[in-house]
Amino acid sequence: MEQSATADRLQHDYQLVCDARDHGSHRAYADLMTAYREPLYLLLLRMTHNTTTAADLTVDTFSKAFCQLHRYSPTGTFSSWLFSIGVNLYIDQLRKRKLETISLNEIQRNSEGDFIEYQIPSGQPNPEEAMIRLQRDESLKRIVASLKQPYRQIIKMRYYDDLSYEQIAEHLHIPMGTVKIRLSRAKALMASILKKEEDEA
Repeated sequence: MEQSATADRLQHDYQLVCDARDHGSHRAYADLMTAYREPLYLLLLRMTHNTTTAADLTVDTFSKAFCQLHRYSPTGTFSSWLFSIGVNLYIDQLRKRKLETISLNEIQRNSEGDFIEYQIPSGQPNPEEAMIRLQRDESLKRIVASLKQPYRQIIKMRYYDDLSYEQIAEHLHIPMGTVKIRLSRAKALMASILKKEEDEA
């Protein structure tokens, strides 16, 4: 009975994936997010011990998964595939933090026993990096401007105005779940447009 239920769930999820991937079904995207948002969030919360970080990683995970639906294979459950993306995003986040942190073990003494002065990186980009960031920022602004109004609005409210999910929901008079779904869809669209432009460049 349990195996049958698992097989039915796998088939159901794969149909939703096909509807979202092949037909751009908003309902399919919403159903996948509704089914797995809470368990994914709880998994990431156990790993991060931070509600804000877990919430942001949850949105980023769905965004990346929705951009890569063509890579999902029904040989495994959608939840396992989705959770692995979330875990990998968290690991990448930890690696970035580790690179930004200087370990005391890296401070050494010279032959005279004095501490060697360690030059802490300023964190500021060099001119070439600054130019690349500026160009990418301009590209992102242009892509945001090309989105349909609901997606453009929610991206601006979240990342330009730095509003929380609760504040956006209150301002737009929509449920917070709708805010997260719309934001995830907007980010997936942006990533798709950016990838297409980079491939054509």
